[in-house]
Amino acid sequence: MNRLIFLLFLAVASVALSAKEAAPLAEDEVTEKRMVAISSELRCLVCQNESLSGSHAELANDLRREIRTLITRGKSDNEIMDFMVSRYGDFVRYRPPLKGTTLLLWFGPGLLFVGSLATLVLYLRRRNKAINDSPLSLQEQQRADQLLNAKEPD
Repeated sequence: MNRLIFLLFLAVASVALSAKEAAPLAEDEVTEKRMVAISSELRCLVCQNESLSGSHAELANDLRREIRTLITRGKSDNEIMDFMVSRYGDFVRYRPPLKGTTLLLWFGPGLLFVGSLATLVLYLRRRNKAINDSPLSLQEQQRADQLLNAKEPD
């Protein structure tokens, strides 16, 4: 058993030593940092719940390459964001701007929560009114006393 663990350790160590550090995709480190900052604000159009910088989809690689190209052409971050939004719409942004077409994105979850809470309160109030806490009649009280005082057979 110890020999097996030792061999496994050697195999892992040799793989770790032979692994090389990935080369940066951009020649300039500043360009790469800007690309990562911009792409972390954008949604991957394939994955949809992952940022563009973290996605491994082919389209995400193409979009990151496009962002690098725009950076090297001297475009500002806002110009790059505007370019991406003009091509793919506000959906590509994790934080879309507040405007008429995105009002539901911004306020929809809150409205849904408030509506659900109001529905729950109304339901509970109606249910409480339906529950009538009236005292037992004389007949019902005598029957309850009989049942409570009855001796159980041994």
